[in-house]
Amino acid sequence: MMRVKRKSGRLAKKYSQASRLHDLIRILEARYGATVDELVEECQVTRRTIYRDLQAILDAGYPLVSERQPDGYMLYSFVSGYSKMPPITFSLEELVTLYLCRGQLEFLQGTPFQDDLEAIFTRIHSNLPPRSVAHLERIAEVSSPRLLGFKDYSEKHQLLQHLRQALLMQQQCLIHYRPAKRRQELYLIDPYTLLFFKNGLYIGGYAHKRKALRLFAVERIEMVELQDERFEVPDNYRVEMLTGSAFGLISEGESQQLELLFEEEVAHLVRERIWHPEQQIEEKIDGSLMLRFSASGEKEILAWLYSFIPYVKVVSPESLREKFTAGLREGLIFQLK
Repeated sequence: MMRVKRKSGRLAKKYSQASRLHDLIRILEARYGATVDELVEECQVTRRTIYRDLQAILDAGYPLVSERQPDGYMLYSFVSGYSKMPPITFSLEELVTLYLCRGQLEFLQGTPFQDDLEAIFTRIHSNLPPRSVAHLERIAEVSSPRLLGFKDYSEKHQLLQHLRQALLMQQQCLIHYRPAKRRQELYLIDPYTLLFFKNGLYIGGYAHKRKALRLFAVERIEMVELQDERFEVPDNYRVEMLTGSAFGLISEGESQQLELLFEEEVAHLVRERIWHPEQQIEEKIDGSLMLRFSASGEKEILAWLYSFIPYVKVVSPESLREKFTAGLREGLIFQLK
């Protein structure tokens, strides 16, 4: 019978794979990383066994990454800042909130995120009696309009899987991006954030070509190529840095001080929401109100203002009032053709 020779000085450990995986996870959590040779010495098993165990850890959902060192060895570690999370439990009130949130994400149909949502709620259902599941579904039933338009990501399933991996593993990726009415461009990016805005998905991060933070609409990404190079998210990074002073998502041009007058017919709709964190509202005697705030992104501001026609007036700045009026005039001409 053939015997496997082992290094002297330490007895071979005889324990189950589950126990060995626990030890491997503990080692990788406690250190910056470890090579296969180090793990072989630590666990007293063959290299083949270590490779199999590392794959099992990856398959279990742990954010395991590998990086070749200057000396040629491959270092295995968890994503920076990762720590093993304890089992998560929810109160009934928290479950209601989860169900409400799920109802607002139907535009994710056909994406890996929808697959994940279904898997999460399948686990939740398996731990609840059928009557409780029905009760939660009834409370959180969402009846929202389906005629407002939403983006279809069902054909982006694999692409979104690659983006999700890049986000989780902090991998650079090369995206093939086709801006509206322009030719396809290649961008090497460090993806930092996945943004949801008006039922749309956007990837935000550092674009090496532009040497700046940029946002990319997922529906305009035609291909994603994952790179071996990893990146670190800067300590001073904040999501707000992607949008700057934009009223919506895209910061175009300089920030402007806006003065907008809304007539009484729609004043209550404006009053009931926060449109800008630094907004100021001046109530008028006749029931109208003046809304003031500073923002950039004229296209998104104008699109929002047009939704209040004919009960809104742009008081200032003059340049915005002219564009608003020109848009109204062009719209009327188009209707009369």
